[in-house]
Amino acid sequence: MADSNEMTINLVVLGRTQTGKSAAGNSLLGSSDFESHCSPSSVTTCCSLGRSCRISGIMRRNGCELALRVQVLDTPGYPHSDLSREHVRDRVRSALAHHFGKEGLHLALLVLRADLPLCPDERDHAVQFIQELLGPTWKDFTAVLLTHADKAEEAGFSEEAYLHSASSALLSLLSLVQQKCIFLYNQKNIIKEERAIVLQKLLNFIRQNNYQVLPFKHSKE
Repeated sequence: MADSNEMTINLVVLGRTQTGKSAAGNSLLGSSDFESHCSPSSVTTCCSLGRSCRISGIMRRNGCELALRVQVLDTPGYPHSDLSREHVRDRVRSALAHHFGKEGLHLALLVLRADLPLCPDERDHAVQFIQELLGPTWKDFTAVLLTHADKAEEAGFSEEAYLHSASSALLSLLSLVQQKCIFLYNQKNIIKEERAIVLQKLLNFIRQNNYQVLPFKHSKE
């Protein structure tokens, strides 16, 4: 908390290459902090932190409106076209400690593409990777963010129908994280109202977790 009338939430986006992590981070921040474009190779190679401006009209506590600030840590994906698994893991782990070593992490967003099926091997690799980063309580601090949801919508799937038809791998993953799932539409051109809805859902997850944060050993680097 920066002051009694303001709250900051700390988020990290995780997931494989080309799922739209950087674009999702930009959508949450309402900015273009992170480089994001179509590429035959992985675009993000280093972790970077983006900060939003003060956001009003999103949350209230004890009858009073609180201004919200959002911090998002963008990370390289794995599998990565140029970095080994160990390089990605170590860079993300170091960045989490450096940026959230004092304040802690509210929520990790596992970014998946809604227009691609999740297979068991990919789920298992993602879960193992997050466990290594966040530790044994990772389930309480992880939500699934489904990008490219507009493509699923164009194919005739509502969110309910999509989840009803989802692969067993995705359904089992959602069960692990207590059904914490958000669909992200039109992330390249997200409008203010859509962003507010997504942030409200994230705040609901954080509230359900009693505003707990996941601490990290602070990096002195």
